[in-house]
Amino acid sequence: MIRIMAMIMASIALLAGCRTRQVVTPVPVGVPEAMRPDWVRSRPLSNAHYIGIGLASKSRSDHQEAAKKNALNDLASEISVVVEGNSLLYTLDQRNRFDESFSSTISTRTSEQLEGFELMGTWENDTEYWTYYRLSRNEHARIKAERKARAIGTATDLLLRARQSLATGDLRNSFDQGLRALLAMRDHWGENDMVEVEGRTISLANEIYGELQAMTSGIRLGILPDRCELDYTGSFQREMLISAQHNGVNGLRDLVQLPLIVAYPGQAGMVTEMRNTDASGHVRTTVQRVDIESTARDLVVRLDIQALVSKEHEPVLVKPIVSSLTVPEKRTRIDLVMPRVFMRADETNMSRPASEVGVATVMREELTRRGFRFVDREADGDLLLDLRSTTRRGGEASGFHTAYLDVSFTLRDRRSGDVVYEGGRQGVKGVQLDDTRAGIEAYKRGAQEVRRDLIPAMIAAMM
Repeated sequence: MIRIMAMIMASIALLAGCRTRQVVTPVPVGVPEAMRPDWVRSRPLSNAHYIGIGLASKSRSDHQEAAKKNALNDLASEISVVVEGNSLLYTLDQRNRFDESFSSTISTRTSEQLEGFELMGTWENDTEYWTYYRLSRNEHARIKAERKARAIGTATDLLLRARQSLATGDLRNSFDQGLRALLAMRDHWGENDMVEVEGRTISLANEIYGELQAMTSGIRLGILPDRCELDYTGSFQREMLISAQHNGVNGLRDLVQLPLIVAYPGQAGMVTEMRNTDASGHVRTTVQRVDIESTARDLVVRLDIQALVSKEHEPVLVKPIVSSLTVPEKRTRIDLVMPRVFMRADETNMSRPASEVGVATVMREELTRRGFRFVDREADGDLLLDLRSTTRRGGEASGFHTAYLDVSFTLRDRRSGDVVYEGGRQGVKGVQLDDTRAGIEAYKRGAQEVRRDLIPAMIAAMM
């Protein structure tokens, strides 16, 4: 907190309402230093004013502005800033909620609100430029008190409106009004702001922040059915019903037009939908084309809290506030129930059975790894897989024999007879010392292509 207050004091540079009281003309080169004005030789002391003295070297092209900035920083350092223990700024600092960007934004805002400074004098010689400012302590306190009273009035009105909106289930509008109420008090986040609202004495900024937290933490998200089960007979898709309610002092209330993010792992990457609840507090979404390889197959629904924040607010100022709030989230597991497969395979290598080296074993392994279940009877299968593979001679040169593998398969729905997918590879090359071993080599390379390309393509087609 000390660091933050130092930044606030050091950054005060934009000031309004300055009045010129005295300007000292330049002193020619060679004039004795005794001709320096009293305020340059010795810092003035005053119980009625804050004093700021600034010095800059004339070797700088901007020495006048630099001296002015230094003087105002010096003046600001005299203004005592105490962060009250019951203030919002103290609460946030204790939670380590903000960074230097946040602190700098508050500092700049503080500097822009100060006014009433008087330019009492300037003085220069051939190497130095001096500036003298002062600010009436009483005037500063009066202006600050007026601004605080206006801020409290605005914030209190917005707080009451936010409560009314939430009571009707309009959390979106309630959150916006609550955040605006908090921002209306931003120049006084470090101060005592005890006021009476609806018969209660409260710390206003902390009360508003607490209600924003209660808004988001009180959201109850629901997903029906409880588990998202996708299967072949349902074309691996299912409609899910999402509900949003708020658990407040009057019990559960449906939330309308609440922005939600719906996400799950899809075949082409994470599927993310931005949706708003309807008049009954519901959202319907269809889960489909799920990534079968994902290890975290969850349907995730969470509050889109950024959509609740108006783009007109300063992101640097709002982000630490919003990021400190609870973001409700609901998850449900996506279960994939893969179909049962009956496979017929006819595989030869140079006109001889190739049961041990064929691609049927690879297809069975890869599909089983992905959850498919193989059955021994055709009547028990959901899908029928017909596989044909054979090798043919490709010639011989320098003692090396070449073979080519041709693979084709058809996947059908057992009940309808419809083709689900057709695929294959032609002319997969194998080279070895005789035809049989060349054919085996071609099968090995063919198996790699089945794993890498054919199985993923077949699964994508049915899902």
